[in-house]
Amino acid sequence: MAAFAAHTGAATSLRSPSATAILPSGGGGRRRRRWGAAAFRVSTCSAAGRGTVVIGLAADSGCGKTTFMRRLTSVFGGEAEPPRGSNPDSNTLISDAATVICLDDYHSLDRTGRKEKGVTALHPRANDFDLMYRQVKAIKEGRAVEKPIYNHATGLLDPPELIIPPKILVLEGLHPMYDERVRGLLDFSIYLDVSNEVKFAWKIQRDMAERGHSLESIKASIEARKPDFDAYIDPQKQHADAVIEVLPTRLIPDDDEGKVQRVKLIMKEGVKHFAPAYLFDEGSTISWVPCGRKLSCSYPGIKFAYFPDTYFAREVSVLEMDGKFDKLDELIYVESHLRNLSTKYYREVTQQMLKHADFPGSNNGTGLFQTIVGLKIRHLYEQIVAERAASPALAAVA
Repeated sequence: MAAFAAHTGAATSLRSPSATAILPSGGGGRRRRRWGAAAFRVSTCSAAGRGTVVIGLAADSGCGKTTFMRRLTSVFGGEAEPPRGSNPDSNTLISDAATVICLDDYHSLDRTGRKEKGVTALHPRANDFDLMYRQVKAIKEGRAVEKPIYNHATGLLDPPELIIPPKILVLEGLHPMYDERVRGLLDFSIYLDVSNEVKFAWKIQRDMAERGHSLESIKASIEARKPDFDAYIDPQKQHADAVIEVLPTRLIPDDDEGKVQRVKLIMKEGVKHFAPAYLFDEGSTISWVPCGRKLSCSYPGIKFAYFPDTYFAREVSVLEMDGKFDKLDELIYVESHLRNLSTKYYREVTQQMLKHADFPGSNNGTGLFQTIVGLKIRHLYEQIVAERAASPALAAVA
């Protein structure tokens, strides 16, 4: 979650006066300025009566949500960018087919308010799930909403922005699967699960090397968030249709640097319009070390696995990659052994990875599995649209 500056004054709720029927009434609180019917307009590609497909992406702060969003929207065409002509502090991203809403916009307490109430932004009391549900439901039903903008620089609500129902709505943030009502609106859900060991190593690399933080302050920051993370964020992964899990490598004994990761793509079986990808032979248990003459990889090498498993009592298929690539253009060797990728042409996974070679995780399983999930979501979207087109009654209630 992006940091924002603390400010003084009495802490209050950020609930604001109603601008449309979709916004909450009553409340009060501090804001940069009062606002009424006028709102920033967010231009996007309309769902054009076919219904909006809603995707949920949950993860803790600093776990790669933004990178995943950029990969996903690229698969559908166009780069995700802030809305043009709107509030420069908007958290929304727009691409050719998708609108990405950051769920930070549904915070109901500012930083001082959270401090006074003794809660973090991860705590449900700091978020307005009633408004989140009403607005996501409205968008899915084809109705525009005036969504709050939570300004991370000031901690206040800015004038809202008008969200027109897009073809694909992505809800990214801490809580897309926390509220049962919101969860029921999702057509597909993903959880990015970075282990404590890797998360700690990443935070040390970033905060000590780039921001000058002490090891003690980093540990204190992690420990302060951990109870609320364990209580309200981590349990959401049991509801996800796909989980990308980032773990310490097994290729280097007692590795504590976090520069090499073992990444698992956990895919639920039986999800409508989603068939898990697999390696070599569907349903088998595979352990594969690629040929070193066909895939360059320096120490400690690369190892793949594929196997059936259970995850929160649900049957799943798991793809696993441990290690990192040296040359992305050689990824076609791996791609040629993967099946059910929902690609549209030969080498599409490799081309997507090369296109975003500068993205974090592009040399390991995080980038590879994010790309595969993006392609699967594109296929899911196309299947849903085709189903609705074939059933006017279904499209009318979508």
